[in-house]
This record gives sequence, structure tokens and C-alpha cells, in this order.
Amino acid sequence: MDKGNLKELWEHILTQVELSISPANFNTWFRNSFITKIDDGVVYLAVPSQFFKDWYIKKFNTLLLKIVREVSYEFRNIEYVIVKDDHRKPPRENKNTRGALELPLEDFYINKSDNLNPRYTFDTFVIGSFNNLAYAAAQAALERPGITYNPLFIYGETGRGKTHLIQAIGNQFKKQYPGRKVFYLTSEKFTVDFTDSLQAGTANRFKDKYRQYDLLIMDDIQFLSKKDKTQEELFHLFNTLHDTNKQIIFSSDRPPIAIPDIFDRLKSRLASGMSIDIGEPDIESRMAIVRKKAALHGIMLTNEVVEYIATTLSGSIREIEGMVNNIVCHTQAKGGTPDIAEVRNSLRSFTRPQKNVSVKNIVDKVAEFYGIDEDSIYEKTRRREVVRPRQIIMYLLREDFNISYPTIGTKLGGRDHTTVIHSCEKIKREVLGDSELAKDIQDIRTLLV
Repeated sequence: MDKGNLKELWEHILTQVELSISPANFNTWFRNSFITKIDDGVVYLAVPSQFFKDWYIKKFNTLLLKIVREVSYEFRNIEYVIVKDDHRKPPRENKNTRGALELPLEDFYINKSDNLNPRYTFDTFVIGSFNNLAYAAAQAALERPGITYNPLFIYGETGRGKTHLIQAIGNQFKKQYPGRKVFYLTSEKFTVDFTDSLQAGTANRFKDKYRQYDLLIMDDIQFLSKKDKTQEELFHLFNTLHDTNKQIIFSSDRPPIAIPDIFDRLKSRLASGMSIDIGEPDIESRMAIVRKKAALHGIMLTNEVVEYIATTLSGSIREIEGMVNNIVCHTQAKGGTPDIAEVRNSLRSFTRPQKNVSVKNIVDKVAEFYGIDEDSIYEKTRRREVVRPRQIIMYLLREDFNISYPTIGTKLGGRDHTTVIHSCEKIKREVLGDSELAKDIQDIRTLLV
């Protein structure tokens, strides 16, 4: 990958990091770092000292891995290299990096004034039976913003295209109403901004900033659970925007009524407009998504390859994008589109188990994998050798089979659903930075197929 693409990738990473941490932390830890090279799927990140290296590994590695893997599944790890002298000098091209993945990274530039990604448009949005109601509601909201559906609440499982849709609304809003202001952010970023304003004594400036927008888009609203002060601030902001017919859009992985630990009065506001679910894409929609994503990179796939990918990757548009990125890498590295045999081989790392596997079967397989008695999974013991396998079982039941948190708790010894949520989120975070855990889970999945 050449110097320009390395710089563009790092700019994209910085933009995403800036949305997730406080300005003070961002300025302290990310001012003097850069990507030196990418070799065999490993991103080499230059840091100025051992102290920085240790801090990156401890505090930021999981976040950075998540960001680079959202760019491409080909980026499998991050290594930190201490570069003390002339650390701002652009990195030299390394002859060993020529085979590294090269994608059109200019598409990942974020508009810093509104946080919108220009690649998320309706032109690149695939409409199918699974999301046509959400698409129609988005168009209706754009026709009469602040009036028709306000708020518009889009929910669905991870990887269903929610972020693409709500950002496409923002990008289209800018075109249709050039004189009006739009802003996109995650609920975590809103929380960080609010907390920083309280600490800095600039709460009034914070309020003025968010009340100026004609369209406010907030992603992953479910992460406001238990954040009482932030919920209170959002409640008042919501009222101000809504009363002045400013359009508000939210997204979540669940409907408003199902978000735990949210004030009832805020929950009622979230559900007061139009709430629409984005379901699992059907086979025709998945095939259309594969074709469209490949075509964006100038690649035409055979019908056999398209159907195979769409059949194998059933649930997540994000997984489909990852597979297409894998094909792009193959095409650029070998100079030809992969055949069905090569695609089958590549898809091994993406394959999920069939959904007709029983809970008992999963418990038995995981217990066998870790060499423990399956009965111990259901007991109240907190022994580490049992706790970790139990958490992995909960994670697999939720991620792969979409079983509800209360049901998982009931099936695994009558545990509270909050314990299940905590376990699933813990494994979800750790699997991004722990290659051994990720391999264990993938090996278990192959046992369940």
C-alpha cells in the first residue's frame, strides 16, 4: 500500500477514534502516531515511546482493531512500533507491502462539519423486502422533515444497514436543503460531549451547539442505558428540537420499548413518531447486495459466485461487505476475479453454524471443547474455567441464533437477563482484540455446523 493510501487509512481511523473518546484524550494520544506499513494483513502503527505503546495496547487496541476491521476483514491485527526520531516524516514504501489490500480509501473521508460519510448514499443503498418500509419512511421524512415522521426510529440487528440508511438520509438532506444544518453522531459521542461540557463548565455552549441543527441523527441509542444525566439532557434537547419541527432520527438494535434502563418519559418520546424494523435480508436481497458492492469496486462476479456468497452469508450486510472486500483484495493481488472454489475457501472464516442447533448441543460442544462437565454450565459457580465457556455460549446463542437475552438466561440455569447482556457484550468486546479467543469461537462454530 503506497504512502498516500496509508495516510488516508490513518485519517479515517483518526476520524472514527475522535467520535469515541474525549478531545483531551484524542489530542494526548493520537497527535504523534501514524501507520508505517501494512504487511500480510498486519497494520504497523508508529508510536513515540514504550509508554505510548503500552497505553495503546491497554486502552485503545480493541477500538482500533474494530475500526480497521470495519474497513476490511483483511486487516487482522495491529502491531505497535516505537519511532522516536523524526516521527512526523511520511513512511517509506516497503517492498513487502505491495501485495497488501488496497481499497478506494478516499471513500472513507468523513465530513468533519456534520460527521457524515459521503459513501453512505441512497445510490449505494440496496432496497429489498427486508428494508423497503424503512426506506419509504426515510423518503417520507425527507419530503416533510420535522412533520411526517418525527422522530424516525430505525432498529434491527447488527449489520442490517441501519447506519447506511440514516446517514443516507443526512447526505440527501444536505442536497435537498442546502441552507439547513445536519449532524450525525453516536449516543456514546453525545455522552462524551455532554460529560466534557459539564467538567469544563461549558454546558450552555453544549446546549446551543445541538439545538442549532435542523436534522439530528443519533446512532446506537441503546447505549444510553443507565446514563441518567445524559438521558435527561437528551430529553430536553428532544423537546426543543421537536417543538420547533426539527427532524430527529434514531437507530438502535432494538425497539424503544425494549431498551433497558431508559427513563419512561424519554422512552415515550423515542416511540412517539415512527418506529420501523429492518429485518434479515432475503436471498434475492443478499444477491443484489453482493452484486452492488462488487460493482462499486468495478468487479463483475459470476452468478454462481454471487449465489454462493448470498446463500452462505445469511444475516449481516456487514459480513457480505467484508467478503466482497476479500474478493477485491484477491482481484488486485492476483489480477483476476476468484472462481467458486477460491470463494468457498475464503468463506470458511465467515461461515456461521446452522440455526437448527439446540441449546443443549451448543452447551455440550463448548463444554467438550474446554474440557469441562456440561452440567457445570448450568450451576451458580463463578469458577473461571466455567465462567468463560458459559459467557461464550451466551454470546453464540445471541449472535448466531438471535435468541433473546431472557430466554438465554432461563435456558442456562435461570440467570437474570442483565447477566446475559453483560456476558455477551464482554465477549463481543474481547473477541476484537484477543486473537486466541477469536480462534476458539471460530473453531467452536465449525463444530456446530
